[in-house]
Amino acid sequence: MSDGFGQIVYPVKDIAQAKALFTTLLGVEPYMDSPYYVGFRVGGQEIGLDPNGERKGMTGPVAYTAVKDIKAGLQALVDAGATAHTDPQDVGGGRLIASVKDQSGNILGLLQDA
Repeated sequence: MSDGFGQIVYPVKDIAQAKALFTTLLGVEPYMDSPYYVGFRVGGQEIGLDPNGERKGMTGPVAYTAVKDIKAGLQALVDAGATAHTDPQDVGGGRLIASVKDQSGNILGLLQDA
């Protein structure tokens, strides 16, 4: 279905504090810095901070894998035993994200670029 997980998003309570911590941890400045999302790129990996993650049902970091067709990807995962968690939503620039829960309650994310 994919080439692995290209993005990991962490739910955070204090975006400014988390941004300072991750800047120190990763050794780079964020490429995207907004009140609703802070994103870092390190070695082909995107690390994101979401201050609204808990409200969206995130209980910990969510790893996202890129797919060509998000609806087909979601259906394939549901057919394999996952439960739909979030429907596809546009997070800007035509990028779609959605998620499922596996049988253990872990949240797995899908993303489709425009």
